[in-house]
Amino acid sequence: MQAATSPRRSRSRAADPTVTPRGATRPRKAGRRADPLWARLMVIFGALLMMGSGGAIVGGKLLIGRYTSTVDQQNLLGDAGGGATIDGAVNMLLVGLDERPGQNPNELVRSDTIVILHIPKTHDQAFLVSIPRDTRVAIPAYPKTGFVGESTKINGAFAFGHRGPGTSQEKRARGVELLALTLRQLAGIKFTGAAIIDFQGFEKILHELGGVYMCVERRSESIHLAYDRNGAIKRVWYDDARGVVRDIPPGGRVVVHEPGCRRMSPVLALDYSRIRKDQPNGDYDRQRHQQQLLKAIAKEAVSKGTLTDPRKLDRVVKAAGQAFTLDTQNIPIEDFVFTLKGVAANEMVLVKTNAGRVNTLPGTSDELLTQESMDMLAAVRDETLFQFLSAHPHFIAPG
Repeated sequence: MQAATSPRRSRSRAADPTVTPRGATRPRKAGRRADPLWARLMVIFGALLMMGSGGAIVGGKLLIGRYTSTVDQQNLLGDAGGGATIDGAVNMLLVGLDERPGQNPNELVRSDTIVILHIPKTHDQAFLVSIPRDTRVAIPAYPKTGFVGESTKINGAFAFGHRGPGTSQEKRARGVELLALTLRQLAGIKFTGAAIIDFQGFEKILHELGGVYMCVERRSESIHLAYDRNGAIKRVWYDDARGVVRDIPPGGRVVVHEPGCRRMSPVLALDYSRIRKDQPNGDYDRQRHQQQLLKAIAKEAVSKGTLTDPRKLDRVVKAAGQAFTLDTQNIPIEDFVFTLKGVAANEMVLVKTNAGRVNTLPGTSDELLTQESMDMLAAVRDETLFQFLSAHPHFIAPG
């Protein structure tokens, strides 16, 4: 498996390779039909990378304004932001939350998923870099909540920023700010913007799409869902202390995802993307499955069935807007959309931290980043990720 050898695209077709999701090389086809404008809105919302032609849909910026009015916009980066520009490379910090209804208000809220969306200054490729939530890092002191700093799992950064008084929006913004400050201290990465992804909101997007096509690599047992005796799906929960699934209905059984490719219902697709307990590489496998889900959503959203049904299209885009809280650092969303019009859904490259291999600190459940992973993050910072992946194709996850 080989990646391309240059981060820049030549005007010559023969000398214009592009990294595919599987890490192979392929020539860019001249005159390729671009994805429509509406699809580009998704990457601005934080994760659905589907960019295309600026003139594909009549209405332009008026259409953008209509849909982005549903997005909750606020300053999430705080002191970790400032000086943002989209003239060069774009780095968006994407934070996935999975807060449970009725959760104890005194319980720390940790980030379930941490992803860096990197788009080089050529604005024609997109990379999703997942950071394992158990990564051991030095979280800096954060006076806003009285946190004095600590070396612990990176998902604690959001938690230590989130805790304390304030509205839900204020607490979430502090969580993102401290997480961004932690990543800046770790690798020097500066962020153009940020987004909080509500995975319960993702389920709404999947419902509007009618499900997605996913491939299951190996038999996986759910710790979130179970069938009752009549085959109806019920929600259950995992008791970490005892290592068992609770609330399975009498005569029921946990949901099992068998190997193979199939169209999944919204509930089952989201469930599969969350499983890590019985995966050989734990959170690394879960990261890859979540990245695959994002790509599956992107492909489904640009399918003929969605594009040719204006009412369905309208519902999908509005549902996407409601799943995110977005910070563009005062850069108008329409500027993002039109600047990044060269990125297409089928050019989304999934990057594996630690090359997808477990590297646990002995005696703990904390993950240590290898030197190669630190080099990869430095490549994100220095805008040399394309060269890094050319030399380290094992860091590219299968799409």
